[in-house]
Amino acid sequence: MKHTLYLECTHGISGDMTAAALLDLGASRQVLEQALNSLPLEGFAFKISTVQKAGLRACDFEVVLAQENHDHDMEYLHGSTVQKTETIPEHSHAGHTHHAHRHLSDINTILDQACMTDTAKKTARRIFEILGRAEAKAHGTSLEEVHFHEVGAADSIADIAAVAVCLDNLQISDVIIPALHEGCGTIRCQHGILPVPVPATANIITEHHIPLKLTGIQGEFVTPTGAAIAAAIRTSGQLPEQFQITRIGIGAGKRTYERPSILRAMLIETPEPDSSLSEDAIYKLETNIDDCTGEAMGYVLERLMNAGAKDVHYFPVFMKKNRPAYQLNVLCQEADIPKLEQLIFSQTTTIGIRRQRMARSILPRSIQDFQTEYGLVQAKICETSSGTRIYPEYESVARICRETGASYDEIHRKLQAICCRQLSGTAGNFAQESNGSYRE
Repeated sequence: MKHTLYLECTHGISGDMTAAALLDLGASRQVLEQALNSLPLEGFAFKISTVQKAGLRACDFEVVLAQENHDHDMEYLHGSTVQKTETIPEHSHAGHTHHAHRHLSDINTILDQACMTDTAKKTARRIFEILGRAEAKAHGTSLEEVHFHEVGAADSIADIAAVAVCLDNLQISDVIIPALHEGCGTIRCQHGILPVPVPATANIITEHHIPLKLTGIQGEFVTPTGAAIAAAIRTSGQLPEQFQITRIGIGAGKRTYERPSILRAMLIETPEPDSSLSEDAIYKLETNIDDCTGEAMGYVLERLMNAGAKDVHYFPVFMKKNRPAYQLNVLCQEADIPKLEQLIFSQTTTIGIRRQRMARSILPRSIQDFQTEYGLVQAKICETSSGTRIYPEYESVARICRETGASYDEIHRKLQAICCRQLSGTAGNFAQESNGSYRE
């Protein structure tokens, strides 16, 4: 089942608020405890509490440091409403102290040693990479050289790891975040008094094209960590027309402002038609280019596919004054539009891109690994109303062709047969179609 998460960030977002909201949704505390206890850090403990925010019951996730917390001005960040209900004991590990100024490579080393799934580690690394790029831009340095100050402390590492672990535990596949709501005024941090949103937060919102709404309320509602989490996990900014809420979680923040510091998270489901087909929406980016070579277009195609495009194609057209040109078409998810458009503008000579939202029907599909006499290969499995289709992946076929000298068609047919036998247990359950695929 597809698990879609909707984060309602009308009251801001931070690392601890996100972790708390996901815990309140039902993420396993046992799995989280195991992961955080495995971090090669010392001098911190974490607590899970139940608090009251504006009369609402909320979950609070707090990382407690042996020394002072680095997160801005602690005099006004913490409220007095926390009522401890559950405490996870402090752990002690050899490693860096919480106040060390770490590089991205140091943090990745810490994550590599943690007891987390590969998916959770990937999410955490993505969040830190986004943070690093934002901090590097703010300080005028490179990603490799930037020092993580507040966000490199043990509490921030634990917050981000907790979010990644909880997302993975809940098996979240899509995350909808329509916009981030921010306050105004100034905030005190290690570098002094800065305007809201602080430079790192502003850089993240700008680079990832996340809509921002200003509340006019004094205070920082969106922390750099919160912005980085949103940028890393956001797959859409648009709620479906109809959906059903299956579960609600509320995460509490530590800050006491005019607007209560809470983050509401919802697991939602959308009705699906009674069919083997599923429906979703995809976007098409389209532009005409009349002064690029075929080699340049091929390079752009490769870059776009590596950047997350679902499909890219271009074909020759004739423009005004009978000029020969190419029309470039890119299919992508909504969340990938900003970076793909930026890539097109930077790598081609176009000055305008057309954008179109398109509904589509798709067959259920998956990528599976198969052990063959040629080694491990991958194949795409598609389910239809008439049976199962198997398509060996191009890279697997091409690799074997290069190694053996056999033709592409020969290896493709052999791999189809092998995959069919392994998938069904008997070769007779599949019949070969005229297009070279197999069906049950």
